[in-house]
Parts: sequence; C-alpha cells; structure tokens
Amino acid sequence: MNQFVLNLFDASHEQRIAGVTSFVGEDASGSFGIQAHHARFMTTLVFGLARFRLATEDWQYLALPGAVAYFNNNELTISTRHFLIDTDFERISALLEQQLIAEEENLHATRESLHRMEQAMLKRMLMLKRKTSWQS
Repeated sequence: MNQFVLNLFDASHEQRIAGVTSFVGEDASGSFGIQAHHARFMTTLVFGLARFRLATEDWQYLALPGAVAYFNNNELTISTRHFLIDTDFERISALLEQQLIAEEENLHATRESLHRMEQAMLKRMLMLKRKTSWQS
C-alpha cells in the first residue's frame, strides 16, 4: 500500500508519523484529500478537525486552530500553533470546542485590554492638549 509521512509542528513540539495512507483536511475552498505521491501542494487549513489513516488502523483525528499544510516529496508537513491527536471523534470534538472557547475568551480579553489602552492614551492626549493650551 502506498504511504507517506506526516510531519506535525506546533509551538512546543513536533511529531513525525510514518505510514500514513490518507489525509483529509479542509481549507477555504472545502474538504480535500491527499494520498501518497500527490503532486506538490500547499494550502491553509481552517480551524477544525482533519483526519488521517495509517495502513491498518482506524482514522485518527487532528484538531487544529488553523494551519499551513505543505505536501512535497511524499511528506505532508503541517505547521500550526497547537494540535491534538485522538482516535475518538467525540473526545477530540469536545477538546476542540474547549480550545475554541478558550481562544474566543483570550481574544475578548485582548480586545478589552486594547480598548483600555486606547482610552488611556486618548485621556493622556487630552490632558497634554489642555496643558499646552493653558500655557499658550
């Protein structure tokens, strides 16, 4: 059976998985599949689940908060901020949902922080403007 290598890279670790027979992912244009000896290919994966299969095993699910996928020389390399692998669809779906909620909360906190910084800067600029107008 034709096989290829899956290389996974995130911010803290990497994993090399040999013997992959099929990969299914999703980009902005929809779902796609890759098998061994696919032509050179590059795309950005959307937030969600991808899956891959080893020769004699069931599908393994790969949770990603978006990623860059590059296939060349019979190796698929995926670079992302973080990834999770599990054979249980329900479990990894729940983990992905938790990850999405955490990222949304972090984004909200960042926006709030930026808003407070913006307000503080405007307040400071008004104070400086008043100070220079009194001195004139």
